[in-house]
Formats: sequence, structure tokens, C-alpha cells
Amino acid sequence: MNYAIVRSGGKQYRAVVGEMIDVEKLPVDAGAEVTLGEVLLIARENGDPTIGKPLVKGATVKATVVKQYRGPKILVWKYKAKQRYRRRQGHRQYYTRLKIEAIEGI
Repeated sequence: MNYAIVRSGGKQYRAVVGEMIDVEKLPVDAGAEVTLGEVLLIARENGDPTIGKPLVKGATVKATVVKQYRGPKILVWKYKAKQRYRRRQGHRQYYTRLKIEAIEGI
């Protein structure tokens, strides 16, 4: 199985053709075509991976934006004993769901 390790939003993701990945929010609309250019590694079926130093030259990953959405709410509690200090804060992260169409540069 061919796959690539790509970097988006400071995180690394494993991109396999036909699968979906959720990345940090990208400023594009649903249905748009996206090119991920920061490819760190390409693994081929025949076994020899290409490891970038730090990026693989000429390699890109083409993806289509499926949807923009927000993740589940995470509650953050701050508490100090015997101080009457209590704070509650909620957070919902924005995500972009991508469907991997092609890995170019294999």
C-alpha cells in the first residue's frame, strides 16, 4: 500500500489514497481541491521508502475538501484548593476533513 506522511498545521498525518484525514482548519470551501506540498516521507508497495531531508523534492498530495466542522467540546477546569478559585472554560477545535485523491512523486 502506498502512503505518504504529510505535514499540515504543525502536525503530521498519514495520507493513503481513498481515505479521509482530519487536519487543522484550512481556509478553503467544501468541494475545493487542495495540494499538500509538505511531504516528509513516501512509502511504496515494493518496500523502499523515500525519506525527505526534510521534505521529499517534487512530491505532493492532492486532496478534496469534504467538509469543515468543529470537534467535540473539551472542558478545561482550573482549581486551587482553599483559595475559592475555580474557572471553567470550553473549547471546540475547527477541523477540515480531506479525502486523499492522489500521491504524486511516487
